[in-house]
Amino acid sequence: MFDVGGQRSERKKWVHCFEGVHCLLFVAALSGYDQCLVEDKTANQMQEALMLFESILSLPWFRKSSIILFLNKMDLFKEKLGTKPIREYFPDYTGEETDMEAAQEFFAKKFRGLNRTADREIYVHYTNATDTNLLKITMQSVQDTIIQNNLNKYIL
Repeated sequence: MFDVGGQRSERKKWVHCFEGVHCLLFVAALSGYDQCLVEDKTANQMQEALMLFESILSLPWFRKSSIILFLNKMDLFKEKLGTKPIREYFPDYTGEETDMEAAQEFFAKKFRGLNRTADREIYVHYTNATDTNLLKITMQSVQDTIIQNNLNKYIL
């Protein structure tokens, strides 16, 4: 497992490490929908996460990889919903500003919509920093991925 978070300039240094990876964990902070990047005050954190996710999905190393997407920092996201309207940063959001489920699904659909590989599974989980079930959820997703890949490879 590799943590490849970091600034834009560091990304080219690690992407080659993933040749042959069967499953990719991607973590994006939902609470960043109204925040800018440290290295670029004009760039939105969520928009940047979406662009990075799309570019990763298009790389040849990940065409056959399943993706586990963690939309993280739900606790902070929930606190912001009533005070920082999503629509100010994402005008295409049509849900109620305080509807947590609609807001979560809006961002999950944005990430899923970037997948151009029809037979690639993207598992989405909503988490926060104090979520003690994170490892359990991760292992269930990895197990599902392995089973699905083996079924596709050997049976279907």
